[in-house]
Amino acid sequence: MARITAVACATACFAALAAAPAGAHKGNPDYESVVTSVDVPGLKVQVLNGDDRLQVINDTGKVVVIEGYDGEPYARLLPDGHVQINERSPATYLNDDPRGDVDVPKIADAKAQPVWKAADGNERFQFHDHRIHWMADGEPPQVRGKTDQRQKVFDWKVPMTVDGKPAAIAGTLWWRGTGGGMPVGAIVAFALVVLAGIGLVLFVRRRRSAADDDGDSGPKAEAW
Repeated sequence: MARITAVACATACFAALAAAPAGAHKGNPDYESVVTSVDVPGLKVQVLNGDDRLQVINDTGKVVVIEGYDGEPYARLLPDGHVQINERSPATYLNDDPRGDVDVPKIADAKAQPVWKAADGNERFQFHDHRIHWMADGEPPQVRGKTDQRQKVFDWKVPMTVDGKPAAIAGTLWWRGTGGGMPVGAIVAFALVVLAGIGLVLFVRRRRSAADDDGDSGPKAEAW
């Protein structure tokens, strides 16, 4: 009975670990987008959830303006940590959805004078940038037939200005080559659960064997 319980526990933990990335991970588990260079000292950039969104922190002491898809001002990161969004930028609306599946309002005009509004939160600016992930349906052409291999999909660049001077965040999108399997951390955690379950089974068996060898016909208490 103890063995069945231990195995069932390990199986349940494995199922939970396998399902967790799908629920918590908002990006596509088949892809990984990585930042390769930021040519601005003090600007901290990272990709969150594999390929889901960019996070930018402005510690440059300067005004950083991230450009939208038509080269228009999209987001303005001020030296004091405040972040502003251009209501006239089409990117403001397209970036609301990871797939860009939104209706862009008529107010959006990449050529219009920016209208800035405060963004939610300060210091950390997070946004879905469609330049950093795969937007088409299906797999990239270079991946088809070789999904088990880690492969480069494309290099990407997010242009911006720093105090009016051109700059950019550069990166690369990769096909993970795992078919969206469990991350290494989850595999290690599962291995530890299995080992713990085996140890529990052996412990219970030894305790019962010792109790049986006592020759005591009275009731026995099991130690856990």
